[in-house]
Amino acid sequence: MVNYPNIETERLFMRELTLDDVEAVYKHFSYPEVTRFMDIEVCKDLREAEEIIAFHIHDSGCRYGLFNKENDELIGTCGFHCWSTEILETKAEIGFDLSPNYWGRGLMQEALMKITRIGFDLMKLDYIEATTEVENLQSQRLLEKMGFNQESELKDNLMYFTLRDKETVCK
Repeated sequence: MVNYPNIETERLFMRELTLDDVEAVYKHFSYPEVTRFMDIEVCKDLREAEEIIAFHIHDSGCRYGLFNKENDELIGTCGFHCWSTEILETKAEIGFDLSPNYWGRGLMQEALMKITRIGFDLMKLDYIEATTEVENLQSQRLLEKMGFNQESELKDNLMYFTLRDKETVCK
């Protein structure tokens, strides 16, 4: 089991989500813009928010809450799931989301710079995977800025990206 550290950036405080965050997670995932490209529906009640947190607590990997340093508001989440420690290569899929009020400020890139380092340095990943829907141009641009390489083939209307440590801009 990995103990994931709290992380601080210039504008964010990041820590693993816990069930104490259920109200903030409910508020965050009640925005249709947040869940638009995710495989979850908009949160309708606190129970659904608890289920989101519990999923990430029990899944391999981690899910960080991104808290705005100015007001301690949960403004997004990011982290790893589907951590596979196969014999030849270790990998995990990265996921991220941000409240629409904070789009276009470079906050997710700031967070992912730290999170990808957790993947390579602490989790000892050989590579990180990411998927986006074809229409999710913002996430695709972010992944490309971070050094992810787009795979050539679409699967189930999803675009696949990979990042190896030597390719990252996050050193």
